[in-house]
Amino acid sequence: MIVLNPHYKIKTATKEQIYLHLKQCNNDFIPPLDNKVNINEYAEKLFAQSVTFEAWEDESLAGLIAAYFNDKKNETGFITNVSVLNNYGGKGVASHLLRMCIKYAIQNNFKEIMLEVFKLNKPAINLYKKNGFTLFENKNDLLIMRHEIKKMNN
Repeated sequence: MIVLNPHYKIKTATKEQIYLHLKQCNNDFIPPLDNKVNINEYAEKLFAQSVTFEAWEDESLAGLIAAYFNDKKNETGFITNVSVLNNYGGKGVASHLLRMCIKYAIQNNFKEIMLEVFKLNKPAINLYKKNGFTLFENKNDLLIMRHEIKKMNN
């Protein structure tokens, strides 16, 4: 039996590590990632413009959430990628990464995080619901989901 013991980091992965991870997860996306984007260009964009929340097993990037936190005016973050290697699925890695992303949003005074998910991707939809995301908009083949950040009164 393989013991999984990932360690978690923020924004340490190189462009090449992001690329290799996305390549490994390509067919786990619904639809496959390379049907929607050029994976090399996407990895480059994630590396340059997103905040990455990472699960590492030794030198392997086992899980990755990439989110854009560049809409300071509307205080809205946008998760563009959630991916976990197959042998880490169902082990709480994605939930842990989502909690890290939400904590980051809170610490940086964002009021919400949005994401898009393909309607047929039931496991992902269940993951997001379990972590406090609710349906915001129904758009063609996609669901727009939102996690509202509750501001604490001092």
